[in-house]
Amino acid sequence: MRIRDLYGKDKPVFSFEFFPPKTDKGEQNLLAALADLKEAVEPDFVSVTYGAGGSTQDRTHAIVVKVQRELGTTAMAHQTCVGVTRADILRGVEKLVEHGIENVLALRGDPPKELEDFQVVDGGLGHGTDLIELLSSEFDLSIGAACYPEVHPESADPASDLEWTLEKQRLGAGFLVTQLFFDNARYFAFVERARSAGITIPIVPGIMPITNVAQVERFTKMCGATIPEPLLDRLRGHQDDPAAVMADGIEHAITQALELLERGAPGLHFYTLNKSNATRSILAALRRS
Repeated sequence: MRIRDLYGKDKPVFSFEFFPPKTDKGEQNLLAALADLKEAVEPDFVSVTYGAGGSTQDRTHAIVVKVQRELGTTAMAHQTCVGVTRADILRGVEKLVEHGIENVLALRGDPPKELEDFQVVDGGLGHGTDLIELLSSEFDLSIGAACYPEVHPESADPASDLEWTLEKQRLGAGFLVTQLFFDNARYFAFVERARSAGITIPIVPGIMPITNVAQVERFTKMCGATIPEPLLDRLRGHQDDPAAVMADGIEHAITQALELLERGAPGLHFYTLNKSNATRSILAALRRS
């Protein structure tokens, strides 16, 4: 199933993002967890990240193929430009296509931790738009791309950031998934600006249930997202109580999700951090509502 075709059918699309474990045992545990998740909530699709600094390409691709082949769930592989040449990308994606994978999320990617700035390798690509152009010219895929309600941290201003997003659509992206955000007003304002700029493809909100205060503060600092002060104050007030933090995080995500769906979001993409229990709780609450 091509993910682009899932949207616009009068029902929200629910998807879940996981990162690839570093060991075979971890991979087995993740596949078992995904099987349980499928039985409990029937996700429309699952995506698997590329790993920090592009370090897990082979494992990412292997898990994506297993999810689709063994679990029967539509799977999307992340592909970045980090540390790989154009030829490397073509070889890797060709293998995915040979195994029946039709969906790729095309991203520039973040540099490895030891580097402050993104560096293009010899024969590599420097932008997500370059990757989208390459994939759309070489393969018949459903290509997704990222967008940033609070502006990409490297963009000069919101206007130029939106121009790059429009270019992703022009080059072949069929849907957009937002960076995580915790204030829905940011999403709705971005969608309004995007539509005015000519972006017509689905803009899917990315939701991260907060389960750890220090972790979410680190993530938001990296990606340029913000946490509303009342929520942050509440979380910090009991950051040494994991159960209380998770309860607050789940409650906030439920509130976010309900408003997003009620106001027309095409679906929800959950950044699970491989902790699907929080996401299950959110979906259970949505269904009760």
